[in-house]
Amino acid sequence: MSRAKAIRYRAPYTTNSDFRKAVNNGEIAYNDIHLSQMAQEVRYGFMGKVNIAIIEACEVTPDGKIYLTAAGGIAPTVCRLADKIIVELNSAHSKNMMGMHDVYEPLDPPYRREIPIYKPSDRIGTPYIQVDPNKIVGVVETNWPDEARSFAEADPLTDKIGQNVADFLAADMKRGIIPSTFLPLQSGVGNIANAVLGALGRDNTIPAFEMYTEVIQNSVIGLIREGRVKFGSACSLTVTNDCLQSIYDDMDFFRDKLVLRPSEISNSPEVVRRMGVISINTAIETDLYGNVNSTHIGGTKMMNGIGGSGDFTRNAYISIFTCPSVAKEGKISAIVPMVSHLDHSEHSVNIIITEQGIADLRGKSPKERAQAIIENCAHPDYKQLLWDYLKLAGSKAQTPHCIQAALGMHAELAKSGDMRNVNWAEYAK
Repeated sequence: MSRAKAIRYRAPYTTNSDFRKAVNNGEIAYNDIHLSQMAQEVRYGFMGKVNIAIIEACEVTPDGKIYLTAAGGIAPTVCRLADKIIVELNSAHSKNMMGMHDVYEPLDPPYRREIPIYKPSDRIGTPYIQVDPNKIVGVVETNWPDEARSFAEADPLTDKIGQNVADFLAADMKRGIIPSTFLPLQSGVGNIANAVLGALGRDNTIPAFEMYTEVIQNSVIGLIREGRVKFGSACSLTVTNDCLQSIYDDMDFFRDKLVLRPSEISNSPEVVRRMGVISINTAIETDLYGNVNSTHIGGTKMMNGIGGSGDFTRNAYISIFTCPSVAKEGKISAIVPMVSHLDHSEHSVNIIITEQGIADLRGKSPKERAQAIIENCAHPDYKQLLWDYLKLAGSKAQTPHCIQAALGMHAELAKSGDMRNVNWAEYAK
């Protein structure tokens, strides 16, 4: 649809490269919404009328039961509100998926109650979406596998980041900060997330754990098979097609170890905070005070969107962001004086981890956070530059900044192609 220029407006998250190009070329109006809020904003009428819902299913019954495939999304809400429903009955997804979903839609204010999930394996809804069969105006049969993404294999850099995360969590558990039974984990998408989960799986000081997360990747499926992940609750299975088929073929094993929920339930801030979920997400860049950009390259070019990272970060028991300290052969530093776009503020971010080390920001003032991030997370090529910026910013302010120079590293990247060439005196004029 992006290639055909058939989309005028889109929300929320997406990972499609054609869509990303269209957004960054100004061809599509994109609204980056927290995933937990999307369904309710549709229900509240913020998005206008829902005319037609197109729903992928592995089965649909004459009495209007729609059994979803590898994701929950906002399907229950759009099915209820739509005037008409078209079902894509996709045989690429096995009917073994029937029963994997837990479909639950909360009431709207002022009648909403607590979501009665107390552990990741709790089920509170139905395994299908029930609709008026008269609203189903067509069933289109397809056999179309997902555009599954595979991520780069782990390498020494991502392995080091993963090990730093595992070491940090093990140390916090040893100190009694994290209960000895451990806590549910949320993990973002990508090769760093896979490396982190791999390191946690290998660390025998960390007990087998549960996940209450937005997406489940190949690495989680492997950890479930190994017994290192006891249960996974998510909104979608973001796995390769081979991995998805292996789940379908072994559903007797996975049926009591996985559940898929609508995104407003998998990402519910109320549930995340109450269960004490530990969040682990990937940053594009972080500034000296713990503010994180996770969506925009250079502050202007959209990557994939915020997804559910904000839902989890703001409400986590401990919120962790990971990233390599540099990119593009060292020409770009992930640690900068001021982020070029803000997604997660310093008030929500607890821990920054790169391959260089760990910055624990809990209980620290802005100046103390800056010192911890430079000393522990910045690449050696950039440490002195960042110390020089902090000196330029002065020491009297609560949050020191030289406003003229705060985006100097980004400006230098645009000018010369290498942040290491920044001359603070030039940008401080």
